[in-house]
Amino acid sequence: MPSAEREAKAMRLLGLAARAGRVTAGVPLICTALQKGANGKQPLLVLLAADASENTKKRITDKTAYYRVPLYAVTVDCATLATLVGKRDGAVAAVGISEPGLAREIAGLLEA
Repeated sequence: MPSAEREAKAMRLLGLAARAGRVTAGVPLICTALQKGANGKQPLLVLLAADASENTKKRITDKTAYYRVPLYAVTVDCATLATLVGKRDGAVAAVGISEPGLAREIAGLLEA
């Protein structure tokens, strides 16, 4: 399966994780969830939008490296990422997934 098809499938799984309530959307919330890791909401995987600002990229890269959480850059933009997780207005530069099975499946799709 080509890379674009794999990423499209990963984005569909992201939507499933969002409907299950196992997604943390937005940089401040992800940083807090990584630090506190409360209520089983600590992200096991973080996705970063292609058009995220340099400051956002650095902040998320540093946090995920420190807490040893895999980070994947995807080709979708912030607005599309927001739509995928159910946010109607605005943009989401990063999304954290806390469902172990879905995080593992998405990581497998994005790595290959």
